[in-house]
This record gives sequence, structure tokens and C-alpha cells, in this order.
Amino acid sequence: MSKKKGLSIRGRHILEGYMFISIWVIGFLVFMAYPLGLSLFYSINNLELTQGGLQPTYTGLTHYRAAFGSDIAFRPLLIDTMQTMLTQVPLILIFSMFCALLLNRHFKGRGLFRGIFFLPVIIASGAILRELLEQGAAKLPIFLNYNLFYQLRTFIPGDILENLLTYADMLTLVMWDAGVQILIFIAGLQTISPSLYEAAKCDGATKWESFWKITFPMIMPMIFVNTLYTVVNSFTKADNSVMTYIMDSVFKSNNYAYGSALGWIYFTLITIVLGLVFLVFRKSLSASDSRG
Repeated sequence: MSKKKGLSIRGRHILEGYMFISIWVIGFLVFMAYPLGLSLFYSINNLELTQGGLQPTYTGLTHYRAAFGSDIAFRPLLIDTMQTMLTQVPLILIFSMFCALLLNRHFKGRGLFRGIFFLPVIIASGAILRELLEQGAAKLPIFLNYNLFYQLRTFIPGDILENLLTYADMLTLVMWDAGVQILIFIAGLQTISPSLYEAAKCDGATKWESFWKITFPMIMPMIFVNTLYTVVNSFTKADNSVMTYIMDSVFKSNNYAYGSALGWIYFTLITIVLGLVFLVFRKSLSASDSRG
């Protein structure tokens, strides 16, 4: 009798795996790879709107040179976005870690407070966030109503005071943007075994020493994830001036080619920043893996 031909168990498992990932691959090719490739093609061409659609004319790197050469608005917006990212990301990480340490304790109403901190992630996003920002909801009125700058100037030098008040005025946005990071930090804190703290306490370690010797190294992977998330969120959220400028170039000025070039410049900048984050955390993550 002839043996039945068919796939082996290993072959069936491989086929099932490819079937599962095929949905993602098709979605990536259709909704990500094709638009990215098309926008890169647009960025090196001039596009003329005709009855048959967009007619491309090859221009090379003309739009990229124009972004840094003749466009007087793009570079200041890019610098302002980088400065905002460099100031807000550390504030958000410190604030979210502090809140996570408090919310990880056992007390009544802990779930309610966790929900309150996460609520802005659901409500204050997209068009709603843009509208709130235009109405000045993110500004703390105490700085204007009581004119703190002139009242505190006699005690604190003006240059230092101006920077301090600028950071303090960001507290609302910091609290709005810290919801996801707080939950990630709480999840990391709950993976730390209480026996480690008990052993450290028996050895005479203070809570401050326990934090730096146990808590901080153990949640380093969560710090890395939160840093990546916060950087990307800072570059892409609704009040980002560069994103607004790119969308205005495409949808208001109908300059699809130049808008695509700006988008690729911005994408390259984000990639470089994320690469630097990987380099900064590489040693810490390697140490965490060796401990695990």
C-alpha cells in the first residue's frame, strides 16, 4: 500500500506560523511600505496636478535643500521641537516614576487614583487636545494672575527663575502625558520580589539605598520602554509644531512633494534620536539581561 503524502507535524507548524504572520505582512505592505515608498518617490519629484492625477518630474534633492536653505520657518520649528522633547521627556519620566512608586503602595482608593492619572490619555488626545491647548487649558493661571516672576525675582536670579517657571508651567502637560508611563512603571514595580527588600532591610539598607540598589536597576527595562514611548509621543502629538507645519504644507498648500520631503527629514531625525536612546540604554539592558 502506498503511504499517504502530506505535511509533517513540523511542516504544519511552519505553515500555521506563516498563515498567522501573513495578515500582518499584508497589512504592513499595503498600509505602511507602499505609502512610505510613495512618499519617498514624491519627495524627489515635482508634482503637477493634472486630469490624469499627479504628474511627477524628477528634481533630486531640491526639496531637501530648500527645507534647510530657503525655508525660514522649518528649521526654527525643528529646533523648538527638539528643545521641547529634551525638556519634557525627563520631566514626564521622573513624574511618572514618582507617581508609580506612590500608587504601588496599598491604600484605599488606589484604583481610583490610577484611573484619574490614566484618564487624560483617553480624553486629552487628538483634536480634543488641540482644542484644549488653543483655549489655554494647559497653562497654570497662577503664573499670570499673581505675576510670580516679578515677585520672586528679588530672591532668585532672573535667568534661573525664568527657566524654573517655564518648567513649572509644563506641569499640566506632563501630568496629561504620563498616564501610560505610570502604568508601565507600576507593572515593573510589581515584578520585583518583596524578599529582595526584606533582605536589604535585614542588612541595614535604608529605603533610599534600596531604591537605588534594587528598584532602579530592576525597572531599567521599563525606563527604556517609557523613554522610547515618550520620545515618539513628543514628536507626534497634536500640539507638535513640525507635524502641524508638514500637514499644512500637504493639505493646505497642496505641496505634496515638499511635504513628503519634510516628512522624511523629520522621520530621519526621529530615527537618529531613537538610535541614541538605544545606545544610552544598551549597557544597562545588557546588565539586566545578565542578572536575569
